[in-house]
Amino acid sequence: MNTLIQKLHNAKNSQELESIRLEALGKKGLITQKFSELKALEGEEKRQFAQTINTLKQEFETLHNAKKLELQTQELQESLKQEKIDVSLFTSRSHRSLGHPISYTKDRIIDYFMQLGYELRTGPLIEDDFHNFSALNLPEYHPARDMQDTFYFKDNMLLRTHTSPVQIRTMQEQTPPIKMICPGPTFRRDYDLTHTPMFHQVEGLVVDKGNQASFANLKFTLEDFLKYIFGDVKVRFRSSFFPFTEPSAEADISCVFCAGKGCRVCSDTGWLEVLGCGVVDEYVFEAVGYKNVSGYAFGMGIERLAMLTCGVGDLRSFFETDLRVLEQF
Repeated sequence: MNTLIQKLHNAKNSQELESIRLEALGKKGLITQKFSELKALEGEEKRQFAQTINTLKQEFETLHNAKKLELQTQELQESLKQEKIDVSLFTSRSHRSLGHPISYTKDRIIDYFMQLGYELRTGPLIEDDFHNFSALNLPEYHPARDMQDTFYFKDNMLLRTHTSPVQIRTMQEQTPPIKMICPGPTFRRDYDLTHTPMFHQVEGLVVDKGNQASFANLKFTLEDFLKYIFGDVKVRFRSSFFPFTEPSAEADISCVFCAGKGCRVCSDTGWLEVLGCGVVDEYVFEAVGYKNVSGYAFGMGIERLAMLTCGVGDLRSFFETDLRVLEQF
């Protein structure tokens, strides 16, 4: 026993200490073997021998635990010394960042519309079927629901597939006039060069009494916005379909890579699709209890605009935290 105690005092690291513990208390350890000798004893002799062994075991464990704490503290201090970083050291490698491209693009969009008097609104990421689909003229079994690739939960709940539910909630809470934008993350089952399961949108809504909100207002606003984001580009509107707007349109800009001459990025058309828009469908107003109003809405993917303004070819690059990519911005 004295030899084990001496070894404990001389242990220099956790590995040596563990080896000594096994030598004493392992299956073939010295103290363990002493307990096996109890089988051959009886009566008072057995009781006294067992008491002696238990005392030795407790003494060993007490010394072992104290030594273990001492070595762990010592090893921690040595590790901290090796990993210490002197943050006061001078380095010439200094970068001034405008922020992540997604955040930077989102802030530019918000700044533009807030200067026009738009209110910034947010909503829950977990939505119900009414706000995400039904109130937007997407009733059950509507074929457009298949385009959403939705993440569903129990009890008819889901991860929102667009930020449009915020528009519905805003109309339920306020009366016209309404002028708002709702930026935020959205979720769909998709993952490739131009799609990720989580992405960001900014949608806008203008509602006014009577016929004061028109497609002409919408067209003027979006043309000015796209030139604010992309500079001197041409803008065109193409007829399209969205369940929640009628008439609906998609806005294109002349390709920022080839100046409209035609290239691989624009599929040799000279145009790039950037956002969708339209006059709010009467069914949407009925779903929120509005009467005698008019309005228009628009929506865009922040990643889409960031890819075009930053020249990024793979959407996934924004989320892979590769400094070689992020340092370019």
